[in-house]
Amino acid sequence: MRTVIVIDHGQEWFQIPDANVLTARRYLGEVERGRDAGVRVLNFCRTGRYQGRGYYVSLLAEARGHRPIPEVKTVEDLKSEAYVQALSAELAPLVDQTLDHRESERFQLDAYLGKDPAQRHQALAEKLFASVRAPLLRVLFRRVDGRWQLDGVQAIGIPDIPAQDRAFLLEAVKASMGEQSTPAPQRAGTGRPRIAILHDPGEAHKPSNEEALRRLVQTAPVVGLDAELVGPDALDRLQEFDALFNRASPEVSGFTYEFVRRAESLGMPVVDDPESILRCLNKVYMHELMTRHRIPQPRTMIVQRGNADQVAATLGLPCVLKLPDSGFGLDVIKIESEDQLRQEAERFFKVSELIVAQEWLPTGFDWRVGVYDRRPLFVAKYFMAPGHWKIIQLAEGEKPIEGRTEAMAIGEAPEQVIDLAVRAANLIGRGLYGVDLKQVEDRVYLIEVNCNPNIDAGNEDQVLGEALYREILGVFARRIAERRRGAAR
Repeated sequence: MRTVIVIDHGQEWFQIPDANVLTARRYLGEVERGRDAGVRVLNFCRTGRYQGRGYYVSLLAEARGHRPIPEVKTVEDLKSEAYVQALSAELAPLVDQTLDHRESERFQLDAYLGKDPAQRHQALAEKLFASVRAPLLRVLFRRVDGRWQLDGVQAIGIPDIPAQDRAFLLEAVKASMGEQSTPAPQRAGTGRPRIAILHDPGEAHKPSNEEALRRLVQTAPVVGLDAELVGPDALDRLQEFDALFNRASPEVSGFTYEFVRRAESLGMPVVDDPESILRCLNKVYMHELMTRHRIPQPRTMIVQRGNADQVAATLGLPCVLKLPDSGFGLDVIKIESEDQLRQEAERFFKVSELIVAQEWLPTGFDWRVGVYDRRPLFVAKYFMAPGHWKIIQLAEGEKPIEGRTEAMAIGEAPEQVIDLAVRAANLIGRGLYGVDLKQVEDRVYLIEVNCNPNIDAGNEDQVLGEALYREILGVFARRIAERRRGAAR
């Protein structure tokens, strides 16, 4: 396996034989690398900023079929207080055995690919890397009542490496070539299967209306499950359940991501899974992945500050400008002039290192295909809001105006629409996805793959009725049974 090492900025001292060292800007801009196979990416950039360069290096590495260390999920895990607490408990026995620094109340340990540059706590450095899977770690401990406790952990970048440790880091990188990843933990379940359905009663744009949630709970016994609606305050109860179905908006920085990450760590079936959330929420990732697999899309540019002046000439006006993690049509803007383009691009660049520009394809409706467990589940036409170019018209301080939804049987929809939707969704995973497509004459284009698609009574269930809810919960029942059989072996 070939290794690519990505750093924030060029460093003369950082030279590794048999490895390709690139700056983040170069790696992000070299689209052709997406066709390379067998590449491991060591991301030595600072990754603390959401949608910063370091974040995008790991995200686009995954889109290109590379193996990044750290993965994007790891980057987000390190921001979670609950994750750090769990890591502290995991490390506690080894910390008690190995840390003995009487001269201070605080202690800092750096770990470079599982190696301690001070060469005093090698076992702890190895354990940290095995647990966290970030190449450059800085861990802080503090003494509480005579015992050392984990106080903080962060992924650092090349600029954070002290000069005296540079030679050690180079040797650690050489020693790590060809390292394989570790398998995820599994959790065994016993007793009658129970599924938690996470929802947020106070949410403005709910993925499922109250009637749909009621039908999910009502239908669960039909497939051999007990279902319970749980809210944002139920995180500590997750271990009571055998599966988690998320019906709250999946913001990476919100409570939802903490729920699905915890559920996955417990080994239970979870939809949306953390990886699907991270992939679907970022339109830059989506474009890279779909381009790599030749899924037809509208003409698209991934825009950095260096090429923003080329958007109008490349795509024409009007065009559409998107913030990578926009949802519900928020921060998706129709650009009518070059002055507007400059203003909106500058606003977006304050949030994200990369943004998306796309050609303008006006249609009266979008196709939405629900794909679940790698198969089509439902299909509908989402019509534009009256007099508007989006499905949902949102204005600050006003109630959203939505276009109507017209569901149909899968066999009634164009075969090209269903096939393209399934191909695109299956590149993301085995979860529940809402695939949006536009049809222009006889051509179909992918707009995006959404995790956590709407399942509303009266809309998506117009054709299947109760069978839609049985299908959704039946997949959970099968996955719980499979996990239990695996744990019993």
